[in-house]
Amino acid sequence: MSAARPPRALAGLFVWRLKGAGTRHIPCPFLHLYRAANDRLITFQYFNFLKRMYVTQHNRDLSQRAKPKSDPVVSPFHELQQLDQEKKVIHKISPVSPAHQPWPETSGRHELREVKSPAETEATAVRAEPREDRQWKEMKLRLDELPGILARLSKIKLTALVVSTASAGFAMAPVPFDLPCFLLASLGTGLASCAANSINQFFEVPFDSNMNRTKNRPLVRGQISPLLAVCFAASCGVPGIALLTLGVNPLTGALGAFNIFLYTCCYTPMKRMSIANTWVGAVVGAIPPVMGWTAATGTLDAGALLLGGILYSWQFPHFNALSWGLREDYSRGGYCMMSVTHPGLCRRVALRHCLALIGLSAVAPVLDITTWTFPIISLPINLYISYLGFRFYRDADRSSSRKLFFCSLWHLPMLLLVMFTCKKSALEKEDKGDLLGKGESHGRAVEIRLP
Repeated sequence: MSAARPPRALAGLFVWRLKGAGTRHIPCPFLHLYRAANDRLITFQYFNFLKRMYVTQHNRDLSQRAKPKSDPVVSPFHELQQLDQEKKVIHKISPVSPAHQPWPETSGRHELREVKSPAETEATAVRAEPREDRQWKEMKLRLDELPGILARLSKIKLTALVVSTASAGFAMAPVPFDLPCFLLASLGTGLASCAANSINQFFEVPFDSNMNRTKNRPLVRGQISPLLAVCFAASCGVPGIALLTLGVNPLTGALGAFNIFLYTCCYTPMKRMSIANTWVGAVVGAIPPVMGWTAATGTLDAGALLLGGILYSWQFPHFNALSWGLREDYSRGGYCMMSVTHPGLCRRVALRHCLALIGLSAVAPVLDITTWTFPIISLPINLYISYLGFRFYRDADRSSSRKLFFCSLWHLPMLLLVMFTCKKSALEKEDKGDLLGKGESHGRAVEIRLP
């Protein structure tokens, strides 16, 4: 039966019994591997494993070794860059703490826990810094920062706009230009505006802290104390009203005092009560050009009311477009604005007053303030702002509101400049008055001769 088996089967089942005669021809190192087999039957596969172990142990060159990767070819320019970077890197070497002396055996474990290495102390200090930054700290007022803080407290840009509109009213008055009176009126109006804005910020600190647009104001950040803010407002308001009353005329001083009261005691609290605050705020903005007119003439006539009407209508597209992009801020601060509670009315009112500017420009020559060229020259800019007001009314998005707001920034100074260039001089009015006087006297003479 053994002759009938295939050769492969004989090779798989063939076993060796290693006796004393067989081991004489085997090398000594292989005997160590053989002893590990402990005189047991060795299959053909196990014999091949022992053979591989023997070759691996006695021929180290045949074992697999990881070949290191060859360094890539680097250009000289890259090497120079690496050298420059290594020069720029400043390695900070931390001081080596001295070796700790052995503690006496009598010291308790709690003493060992209290002792910290310098590295742990530094890490604790770094972790404590952000926590200290989040805590309330007393702000120290520096004298070199005081002018900038007071400028932001008085809203210096808004004050500059108020003074410029008052100057436009003074320049449009049909009287000879008086430089000392103009300077006193401008200074008094600016001081009154600074006082009103400072009191406004004093009242709105808890509400401004909730708005992104106003959270960096000086009183909100604690850069200035409320007492100092009130003292600054008083030091601006009292001299400002005194200058307008004593240096200009009592009518202008009364208008300035009324405007401070209207802004601080009516407009400021109404911002959290009713949307009527927008109309009250428009009246506040319309009074400065009237003050400039009364400072020059001492009277309150149709020309002053026309200038106030132009400023009154201009403020609705200006402020409504601005408040449209700040609806989230106003609602977060608790302010009752048209853009938040009545968005449709906000857009309609802006469009109406854009169109009203065209009509007010046409009334100026009728009241004998400008020539008839003023409504013609001002028509393109009034039509443009009316077009943007219509786009804002139709689209009701941020893009149209931003375009209307930025247009209002250059529309007002350009309109007032065109109005000043088309102003009727006092000589033209005197000549017209003389002609009317001569006509009336001639008519009376004719009437006397007829009987």
